[in-house]
Amino acid sequence: MSILDKNLHLCSCNGTMPLDAEALARALKLVTPPTIGTSLCQRQLSQFANGVTGDALVACTQETRLLGEVAEEGGRTHAIHFVNIRETGGWSAQAKAATPKIAALLAMAALPDPDPVPGVSYKSGGQLLITGPIDAALHWARALEGQLSVTVLATGRMTGMDLPAERSFPVFSGEINRVAGWLGAFEVEWRQANPIDLDLCTRCNACIEVCPEKAIDWSYQIDLERCRSHRACVIACAAIGAIDFERRDVVRAERFDLVLDLQPTPQLRMHQLPQGYLAPGPDPMAQAQAVISLAAMVGEFDKPKFFAYRPSICAHSRSKKIGCTQCIDVCSAQAISTDGDHVRVEPHLCMGCGACATVCPSGAMTYAYPTVADTGRRLRTLLGTFTNAGGFEACVLFHAEDARSLLANQARRHRGIPARFIPLEVHHVASVGLDLWLAALAYGASQVAVLMTGDEAPQYREALLREMRIADAIAQGLGYQGEHFRVFEATDHRALDAALWSWPAALAVRSPAVFALTNDKRASAAFAIEHLSKHAPQPQREIALPAGSPFGTIVVNRDTCTMCLACVGSCPEGALLDNQETPQLRFIESKCVQCGLCAVTCPEQAITLAPRLNLLPEARAPQVVNEAAIFKCITCGKPLGTEKLISTMLARLAGHSMFGEPGSLERLKMCADCRVIDLIKHEASVDIGNV
Repeated sequence: MSILDKNLHLCSCNGTMPLDAEALARALKLVTPPTIGTSLCQRQLSQFANGVTGDALVACTQETRLLGEVAEEGGRTHAIHFVNIRETGGWSAQAKAATPKIAALLAMAALPDPDPVPGVSYKSGGQLLITGPIDAALHWARALEGQLSVTVLATGRMTGMDLPAERSFPVFSGEINRVAGWLGAFEVEWRQANPIDLDLCTRCNACIEVCPEKAIDWSYQIDLERCRSHRACVIACAAIGAIDFERRDVVRAERFDLVLDLQPTPQLRMHQLPQGYLAPGPDPMAQAQAVISLAAMVGEFDKPKFFAYRPSICAHSRSKKIGCTQCIDVCSAQAISTDGDHVRVEPHLCMGCGACATVCPSGAMTYAYPTVADTGRRLRTLLGTFTNAGGFEACVLFHAEDARSLLANQARRHRGIPARFIPLEVHHVASVGLDLWLAALAYGASQVAVLMTGDEAPQYREALLREMRIADAIAQGLGYQGEHFRVFEATDHRALDAALWSWPAALAVRSPAVFALTNDKRASAAFAIEHLSKHAPQPQREIALPAGSPFGTIVVNRDTCTMCLACVGSCPEGALLDNQETPQLRFIESKCVQCGLCAVTCPEQAITLAPRLNLLPEARAPQVVNEAAIFKCITCGKPLGTEKLISTMLARLAGHSMFGEPGSLERLKMCADCRVIDLIKHEASVDIGNV
């Protein structure tokens, strides 16, 4: 579906945007110029209600609720989409030059929604654990006990604090060992820290009365610094059994749907906490906000499964040798873990940042919300429309939803967004990487920027900068002058204004590409690189890349390589091959992801990695990197292996006690059949098991 199939509604917002209907019609290839209103949300609301039909596209996001309700009441529209052209283009110091950008945003908004992805389900019954200092924990437990099923686990010192007179919810004391899980499925394990079990205690006060040191108060916990181990309390509590000095190291565990962690240092400290786990710390205001959100976390919920994983090409490990760990290292939710030779992603913990797909060198981990193919379609439409409308030096500005207010403030308080900057919202900025950035250049963009607001995990910034260094090395190597990739770190509109208006344009490709991206990361990157190379100002055969790049070759030390071919079996991408006809080690450079599994597997340490981008056709075909002469049986001539392998084996076994007898080493130069014959000839008693 294109913009031609949409019922288009534009508004100049009381004349504050210089919209050119004729120019937009040419850019969007419309038969009739669109009508531009001045106040669709006010005086022209009835006009809008009468005119909205079919699949409608409305260029206003401020009044989404009002205009959506009016369209729904009219009953003449199938679907209605909203797009922001005011803060992104119309309110700018370069608003008169923003027509190509506005046309591009409209064309992109007219694209169909991405295909739905599988969902991940949560079920929460409202079983809440509140843990932390006893005073704060009891305060919020009393506030929530009417809405949720509350349990309190007091941590730290709690003597001196009176427990509630009524036992309306369970209260425990201890120190947390472990919290694991997610909304509806938390497992909490703690160690009993005090001899008195608050769950068994009847609060009869017998222990308080008999304690000679007054080490027990109405918190019903023993102050172990004052206790002198008279054990009078144990005798007084004998019938109940709530006091046991051997109980202090007993570990207890229970399951909960929700966890409110009020400890000064939360038990879970990853950047992206699991859904259902709230850790506001000691700040009362933050605690109140967390408590408010708890009420909405009861019931059944679904979220998208953000990732897709192909273990067959995963370069994590082979035969317990570790290669690539980039997805594990970058995940801020600790949702990815080792699973034998592959990795495992817990979909309930995954929050959809997409950083794992961005750093994955092989494409085994891909982003599914939306897919690269869907984002590529938006990117191609955006840049194609922009260029066809007369725009030039486009810079695609990737941003997430949390940057909307920042962009709005930029338009309202400063110079707005330059006409060549085209905002493209994604679910998370860490989900875009090398393949999409290079594709943007191939589609005609001058530059690509990623807007970070400061709330992102620090490892995301490091990963994006590393990927940008690789992408920039490719662009610079091909002669595209200028800085093509940059991370904008703007925590406020002033920083954003400085970043947007101070970045000079870079050299763009002279003939934009029209290919479609696929969900195969390396294939998409290859399409983009091939197009950029074909139109490069300085065509190259080879480009040096920084360490950690997903492209490169290997260097084999022929003097130490024994042609054992262990590297062939370890390569998950099929980049290393043998030859069934002759002892050869062959290598397909275009398939190598530089995971290093071949290097760590090689028993001779004969392989080193060499990152580079080989642009020659030979990179896609097998090339011989080592070969060896065949060693044949000295008796019958049957092939045994390579000369290097046999000579290395003989050298290592020369001093072994098992081969001290005359002729024993010579038998290692024979095939199995000839070796047996030789033993029978020269020995009266043969024990083949010792051969």
